[in-house]
Amino acid sequence: MKTLRTVYAEDMDDIAVGGAILGTGGGGDPYVGKLMAQQAIRKHGPVKIIDVDELPDEALVVPVCMMGAPTVMTEKLPQGDELMNAFRQLEQRMGRKIDAVLCIEAGGINSTIPFVVAAASGLPLLDGDGMGRAYPELQMVTFTMHGVSATPMVLCDDKGNSIVLETVSNAWTERLARAATIEMGGSALLAFYPMSGAVAKRAVVRGTVTLCANLGLTLRETRAAHKDPVAAIVDMLDAKIVFHGRLKDIDRRTVGGFARGTARFDGLEEWRGHTFKLDFQNEFLMAERDGEVLITTPELITLLEPDSGNPVTTDSLKYGLRLVALAIPCNPQWRTPEGIALVGPRYFGYDRDYKPFDFAS
Repeated sequence: MKTLRTVYAEDMDDIAVGGAILGTGGGGDPYVGKLMAQQAIRKHGPVKIIDVDELPDEALVVPVCMMGAPTVMTEKLPQGDELMNAFRQLEQRMGRKIDAVLCIEAGGINSTIPFVVAAASGLPLLDGDGMGRAYPELQMVTFTMHGVSATPMVLCDDKGNSIVLETVSNAWTERLARAATIEMGGSALLAFYPMSGAVAKRAVVRGTVTLCANLGLTLRETRAAHKDPVAAIVDMLDAKIVFHGRLKDIDRRTVGGFARGTARFDGLEEWRGHTFKLDFQNEFLMAERDGEVLITTPELITLLEPDSGNPVTTDSLKYGLRLVALAIPCNPQWRTPEGIALVGPRYFGYDRDYKPFDFAS
């Protein structure tokens, strides 16, 4: 199979930063996953990234990820072998060798965790994922829209426990896996959504691993050239700046395995005199400006530090931070009726229909 790029330990810095930008505030702290990936790559060798079209139709592809509240993940670090335990147990369950590894989301820790398995197993990692961003629940992937079952699934924790799930729907997988994750201490490592190469070619959001790497590289090079890092990210993602302000209030709590809350900002510079509110459930889901809803899921909402361009996650929001909010177009699959049913504002309890954000104005 032709390799798109070979990822070495030092490349993970850029990928982690790019994943945090696409993670819309969620997906867990990419720093933890980056360290795990770098350690695995140094031990086992670099990871080869391949295009999904390089896969034979009969190949077996398996995504891996960490599940739980981001606030828990930063304090309850994996031991290191949970991911491979889940991966190998699922392989045994499937009764055949797995041919490639896949990211479940292009955000936060789960944009870097799959590199651990790819390095340790010597398997290629697909250039893509199941979201093009991050979402809080397991069924919220493009795979669901293509009829892929999340099970059989294997969950492993840091104590050596493992659970195998077989469920009637991906929504039930989320409910049962979430309950198990809470009992496992708030975070668990998973292998799930086994699919053929033929299905992966239809279902995967393509190019997101490369995009993460390029976002991190662009940010690093822009800063080195003393240029505007936020403008560089806006240009790369066809994004739009929707607010610049200072965080005045943060309400954040861990409930039911999620980090839920609201962040409120007062405007600075051109936004002075205006207000901004963000609602999140692991990820930023809805933004209001001056009391009017501005943008909702499935579009991406991301916060960046204005001077460095570094992304800021929901679990690292602190009073007084000066931040720039971006609106970023989502993958077109999410704007379909099936996509809106999975991740639209009404699913998360907001009393409003999805209205596409006007990126042209």
